[in-house]
Amino acid sequence: MSGLRAIEPLGDGAVLLHFGDRIDADVNAQVHAAARHLAALALPGIDELVPAYASLAVVFDPAQWQADGATPAQHCIAALTRAFATPPAMALESAALVEIPVCYGGEYGPDLADAAQRSGLRIEEFVARHAAADYRVAMLGFAAGFPYLLGLDERLQQPRRASPRTRVPAGSVAIGGLQTGIYPRELPGGWNLIGRTPLALFDAQATPPNRVAAGQRVRLRAIDANEFAALQASPPA
Repeated sequence: MSGLRAIEPLGDGAVLLHFGDRIDADVNAQVHAAARHLAALALPGIDELVPAYASLAVVFDPAQWQADGATPAQHCIAALTRAFATPPAMALESAALVEIPVCYGGEYGPDLADAAQRSGLRIEEFVARHAAADYRVAMLGFAAGFPYLLGLDERLQQPRRASPRTRVPAGSVAIGGLQTGIYPRELPGGWNLIGRTPLALFDAQATPPNRVAAGQRVRLRAIDANEFAALQASPPA
């Protein structure tokens, strides 16, 4: 079943597929392969697939899964078990590369200097390593449009702040532990702020509302304050 460990009910209209219990690129790849597998099968009554680091939530319409005295969740679990009798293909789809410009340091990344010092790197090398990595969106969570990015250079890992901020500016690029992510709007947060993008990552009125999707590839591009202001004034579509 290609890494699938268990399926359990998640309320009246969802079940949760477990693939592991840690943040791991291979486990997350299994989650996204499973999501693609189920999307291709197009099982009736499945409304939404929500990938996380090591699990996949399957949201379904209970009205379409009632028969034989069993609960809708039991019927859905049985159908998913049959679906994974054939393991999903693990090859990653050739997702388009999404480029996100980032202005590092200064007022845009007030924790950059301390983070570089903890890593034993010059600020320039820290930025170069962060912007050179190939990232993949492991999941969206915490807040609408917040991408958790896998692929952070191990040298750049940072402990979370002892005192979280009550207000983190929208677009802030941050590191917490072995993860890097981008705050889609002003939010509280305890990660280290190393830069900021002028792009809006979430727009409830847009279709789709998220600039990046779970499973997509992301590359960060270092920019200066002048380009930040220009892109903020006239953002790309």
